[in-house]
Formats: sequence, C-alpha cells, structure tokens
Amino acid sequence: MSNTVADPPRRSGPPAAPPESEIGHTPAWVHVARWGLILLALLGLGYAAQQAIEAGSWVIVIVVAFIAMGVLVVYSTRHFIPAKYLFPGLVLLLLFQVWPIVYTAATSFTNYGDGHSLSKEEAITAIQAQSVRQDPDAPRYGMSVAVPEGEPVETGELSFLLTVPPAADAGELEEEAGDGGANVTPDGYQLFVGTEDGLEPLPAEGVAVRANGTVETAPGFRVLNLLEANQRAQEVSGFAVPVGEEGSAVKAATTTQAFVGRPTITYDEAADVMITAEGKRYVAREGNFVPEDGEGLALPAGWTENVGFDNFTTIFTDPSFRGGFLKIFLWNLAFPLLSVASTFLLGMLLALLFNDPRLKGKAIYRSLLVLPYALPIFVTALVWAAMFNQQFGLINEVTGLNVNWLGNPWGARAALLITNLWLGFPYMFLICTGALQSIPQDVKEAAAVDGAGPIRTLVSVTMPLLLVAVGPLLVASFAFNFNNFTLIYLVTRGGPFDSGNSLVGNTDLLINFAYRIALESGQPNIGLASAVSIVIFTLVGLISYIGFRQSDALEEVN
Repeated sequence: MSNTVADPPRRSGPPAAPPESEIGHTPAWVHVARWGLILLALLGLGYAAQQAIEAGSWVIVIVVAFIAMGVLVVYSTRHFIPAKYLFPGLVLLLLFQVWPIVYTAATSFTNYGDGHSLSKEEAITAIQAQSVRQDPDAPRYGMSVAVPEGEPVETGELSFLLTVPPAADAGELEEEAGDGGANVTPDGYQLFVGTEDGLEPLPAEGVAVRANGTVETAPGFRVLNLLEANQRAQEVSGFAVPVGEEGSAVKAATTTQAFVGRPTITYDEAADVMITAEGKRYVAREGNFVPEDGEGLALPAGWTENVGFDNFTTIFTDPSFRGGFLKIFLWNLAFPLLSVASTFLLGMLLALLFNDPRLKGKAIYRSLLVLPYALPIFVTALVWAAMFNQQFGLINEVTGLNVNWLGNPWGARAALLITNLWLGFPYMFLICTGALQSIPQDVKEAAAVDGAGPIRTLVSVTMPLLLVAVGPLLVASFAFNFNNFTLIYLVTRGGPFDSGNSLVGNTDLLINFAYRIALESGQPNIGLASAVSIVIFTLVGLISYIGFRQSDALEEVN
C-alpha cells in the first residue's frame, strides 16, 4: 500500500476573492467628495427648476426633476456602474440632440413666427392695449422708463415709474395700486411702478424725484436716460400697464409723461370677435382676427396655433415656393457632390505625391498644404468673396477677365465650388495621407511582382484599400456640405436673386432658405422654416443611410 498522498483536486474558474480584511476601505474623503458633487449637482438642478417655475415652463421643471432623480439614484449607491459613465452622455444627448429635433418638428406644425408668437389670450390683451387712446380730460402723470437693477439697458424688462404731483388726483392709479402712505415722498409726490402685469405702489424710501416731477433714482431700478429711452422708443410706445377691468392701461404720452387711456377695441368672448368703436367686427381665423366682411387687414397681433400639415403643403404645392424649392434642392444635391468629389480628388493626388519615400522635405510641404484648413472660414470666405469681385477682385485682375462672378448664377456657383475646394482639400489630404500610410507595403510589392504597373496598382489595390478608410468620412463630408450655411452666407448670401424674387437665391442651400424664411423675410415664419428644416433632416438622413450602406460593401476588400 503506497503512502503517497494524492494532490488536491484543482478548481477551475476565476481565483477566489481575497478576504475582506485584505480589501482596502474607501477613504472617507472619497465619500465626502462624491456626496459633495451630488449635492452640488442637485443644487444646480434645483436652481434651474426654480427659474423654470418662475417662467411657467412646467415641461422643463419635469425634465429637471427626472434628471435630479437620475443623479441621485445612479451616483448615491455602489450599483449601476455602467450607468455612472453613460448617464452624463445620455443626458447631453437628450438635451442637445433629441430635444431640438423634437421641438423643431413640433414647431413645424404651427404658424409660429412674427405676429404669431403669443397665446390667444395674450394677443387679445395686446390688441386692446395697442388700441388705448387718451380721454381729452384724463390727467397726465410724470413718467420715467426703467429696467430692473442689474439687467441690460438694451434688453431688460421695461417698467414705468410714475409720479403724481402734490394735491393732484391720482385717479385710477390709486384705485388700482392702493395707497398705504408709504409711497408718498416728503415733497408730497405719490409713487407707482407699472409693469406688463399691472400697477403697484413704489415705496418712497430712497427715491429721488427731479424738479420736473419724474423719478431720477429708485432702489432696485435702473432709470434710463433720454438717449437710452430713445433707443427703445418703439418698445416704450407699445408698452402698456393694465389697470381696471375694462382694458384701461397706462401708456406713454411723451418721454416724461404718461396717461390712463381706454381701449377702442373690445372683445366679445361669447362670439369670439373683436369689435372696434365704429362697430367693425373681426373674427378669429387661422391665428388672427380678420375682418368679418373680408375688407381690410387683420388686427396687428396674432397667436400661435396648430396648422397641421399646412407648412409642408405650402412647400410642395404653393407656386411661389414649389419652383424655388425644387431649384434649391437640385443645387443642394449638386453642391456637396461636386465639393466632395473635387476636394477628395485633389487631396488624394497630393497625398499620393507626398507619400513617395523619395521626396525630401515632406514635413514642410505637408504643413504648408494644411494652412488653408487652419484658417477660420469666416476670414477665408470673406477674402475669397473680395477676390471674386468683378471691379477690383484679384481673380479678374490676374486673369485679365471681366467675369461677374457673384452677379451671375453660374459664376456664383463656380465661385463657391472653387472657394470650397480651397477650404476642403487639406482635410481630404490629411485623411488620405493617414490612410495611405496604413496600407501594407507588401501588398503593393505583391502587385508589382504580379506585373501590375503604377496605374493598375493605384486603381486595383491602393484605391479600394483607401476607400475602406475614407468612405464613411466622404459620407460625413457630404452631410456637412449639404448644410454648409456659413460658406454660402459669407460668399454670396444665397444670391444672385432673380428679379422680383427676393426669397429664393440661385446659390441658396435649403438651410439658407430656411434661415431667410425664419429671420430675413418680410414676415418671418418660423413654423414654415421649421418644416423646411425637417425636410432637410429627412433628406440628409436618407442620403447618409444610403451612403453608409454602400460604404459597407467596401469592407469586403479586407
């Protein structure tokens, strides 16, 4: 009988975890730092929620609340390790990618734009406020225009600081705001502050009144001087402080005086019509109050409402849009295709040239070729626009030509392609250089052994391997140039324009067309521009999908 002791059986699988005593405990400062960062994030989100509540944006409040719960759940425990890394990116993706797309899509189904940015209730209030007229016997009050202290003079929320002289009747001001005595200065002036929300007494403590009876300084307010008030004269003239229940409002009479007037247009809620003092009736239709008899213009303020697919119908069926949209779409396809093809060919040829090991000083040449890519497009595009000028441009002077590059449709398109070639070939040169250096040298040597010449090697070996690397980047470059707003805007501004049509330019891309509709047309229509943006998004998505599907076939080369 053998006394040999058998070896213990070996256990398969991962090694056993070390005893808990051998695992170092997490230092206390790590816990403190983690909870400090969590608390800081929650405080920031709480502040954002408070601002959203004050603005009445309950959707934002709900989104912020969900983000706060996510921060607390993900980072307060040792679980959800992958989520700790994915959560910030997911939040940023939703806020800066998904939400703008959803919001743009929602806007495309509305008539939102200039004259249609209010709710219906706000539009009714604005129409009545704009129709306020002064009664001949109504008193006038001293007025100073102010903004809340700390807010910019150019954009701060307007307020009227009103004064009633001693022994004068405050009238409706006192009835509306109340008179507790604290708003009376030692000189006997009664003080009131008026905003778009209404009228309130202005505490007299710390208020200085000028000799002409207007407020010079007041705690919590920045009183505008005459020049600053004149810069916002249009806003001041349209500003109205509601008082009373019949639509009465305080409005500016001069730069230093205000009056309480009554509206000349009333609203019949039961019939949903606006009625002027002369009895003319305006009915609600498609976001506006329009004359019931069909004669005359709509009232100035409109409201935002859902219009369904009307904006998309306008793009494809309205004669004034359809022809221009088709022309822009065809150019929008040609421009990125020609740009990608020209920049890729030039960049690839230069990369092949400077990839030759026999060439000396390649680093210097490559650095010089990358310079156009390093310069800001805002500078380069403006320089090229100046060079294409017919009278004093460098191109006509050097070549001896007299081509109206920017005034002729085809000349302007050629100018854009030349400019984009200069701006784009360095990028293609860089990626082609990197791709060429990654191609194994023995593949080329094998082709040479098989009898392939330089051209055959380039076409059958180098190009397929090169396209494997740069194919997806060519698709991305196409998508970028499909929406290359900056270049078009800086060089041609979408022009030249055909006579009688200032909306559709001969070098417009769809993105420039959408911008002009939204901001530069006679009546900006953001809803219609959003519909154009959705069309652009759909087209780019489809073209990119097809392009990436085709680039997948290049993988078979490997």
